[in-house]
Amino acid sequence: QLQFVESGGGLVQPGGSLRLSCVASGLPMADYEIAWFHQAPGQEREGISCISRRGSPTNYANSVSGRFTISRDNAKNTVYLQMNNLKPEDTGVYYCAGTGCAGRPGSWFPWTSWGQGTLVTVSS
Repeated sequence: QLQFVESGGGLVQPGGSLRLSCVASGLPMADYEIAWFHQAPGQEREGISCISRRGSPTNYANSVSGRFTISRDNAKNTVYLQMNNLKPEDTGVYYCAGTGCAGRPGSWFPWTSWGQGTLVTVSS
């Protein structure tokens, strides 16, 4: 079973940047499309970015397009999320999961179990 461990979260001021990492284990990550999901406080988890097996194409939610960049290093079994120009509404827990990247983010249904996630807090 494909499993993930997320890291890289923390406290950052508005306008700042963070880079999240997601390390996979259990199965060859290179065989799967991977997405990042965001769960804001008191809200449902939602997909924000997805990457295909070889790194292109990628797909982004409107809320993060132009600010976030997803990438992957299959040799390291790791997916990254570079987050720039962070906003308070980006606060929450970030998870990665195996899913199909086709269609809108609302249609991404993960087939892997959720990890612990990593907490991002954007506040001055």
